[in-house]
Amino acid sequence: MRNRKFILLFALLLTLGLVLAACGGADEEETTDTNNNADDSGAEDEGSADYSIAMVTDQGGVDDKSFNQSAWEGIQAWGEENGLSKGNGFDYAQSSSQADFMPNITRLVRDDYNLIFGTGFLLKEDIQKAAEQFPDTYFSIVDDIVEAPNALSVTFKEHEGSFLAGVAAANKTKTNKLGFIGGIDSPLITKFEVGFIAGAKSVNPAIEIDVQYAETFDDASKGKIIASNMYGNDIDIIYHASGGTGNGVFNQAKDIKQNDSDREIWVIGVDADQHEEGKIGDHNVTLTSMIKRVDVAVKDVAHMLQDGEFPGGEHLQFGIEEDGIAIAETNTEAMTEDIVNAVNEWKEKILNGDVEVPQTRDDLENYLDSL
Repeated sequence: MRNRKFILLFALLLTLGLVLAACGGADEEETTDTNNNADDSGAEDEGSADYSIAMVTDQGGVDDKSFNQSAWEGIQAWGEENGLSKGNGFDYAQSSSQADFMPNITRLVRDDYNLIFGTGFLLKEDIQKAAEQFPDTYFSIVDDIVEAPNALSVTFKEHEGSFLAGVAAANKTKTNKLGFIGGIDSPLITKFEVGFIAGAKSVNPAIEIDVQYAETFDDASKGKIIASNMYGNDIDIIYHASGGTGNGVFNQAKDIKQNDSDREIWVIGVDADQHEEGKIGDHNVTLTSMIKRVDVAVKDVAHMLQDGEFPGGEHLQFGIEEDGIAIAETNTEAMTEDIVNAVNEWKEKILNGDVEVPQTRDDLENYLDSL
């Protein structure tokens, strides 16, 4: 009898032990799963904050002292804000010709950059193709429009800024002869040309404007030759929209100024403030510059992606009203108070809708007929 009671007690204790062990194992397993889920969640959160951005230049190069350089400065500013460095969070791929565009884009995609900018309308076709081919990568084209859910188009109202540059030139010229040198004759550069002519002739319809295209954005020697002919024909101010080709325009103006310091000879820069490019001794041949805040636009787009608000498939435009276009006043000796006031008066007319700046040559013809 005593043995039977002992056996029964032993069985009860054994059963109780097994039950407690099972409960403890279940708790431990549940805790382990919870910790694993927390770790996974933490890794995902950390990864979502890590973005890398790169750009592919057009044929002008990253140091064109104009369009590409401004875009690169915007990317650098974004990178520095986020504690990144070139090659470690942001970078660029330089293109010497259009044949380099797609290989450069593909390499950056394979290097796992989250957002890739194509700077310049020449990259339109390749950015469009890449956006379709690599749907998991974000793209942005600057100065043209592509259509893809993972791509953003950024353009500027260059005609507005060029109009104001024309106003400044018309108020500054002594010969009433101006020049315009474009890179490649295209709808984009036409906006610069047309806006400049409209602005100048709004001030003085009798002003003569010689328009020539270099058909390249990276040939400074060609820019210098065209500028030499223009300045030789009594033109005293040239507005260039030609990227690196415009470096030759500055070089020619500085050569003339060095040989004849009393001659008033001027260049109007483009995209960035090109005041430094005009320095020659105690003089400066840069009258002003039509500034496109490409750096601001690129930086804004980078922040959009970082904030999870990338507007894929959309088209953003930056003009005077959006502070994306401006006229430089750096050369205070050349840009006198009277000229600045005149520019500001026409700026207000544009903002108020009193002036609709033409964008095409047909628009320009109609605009001039209305003066």
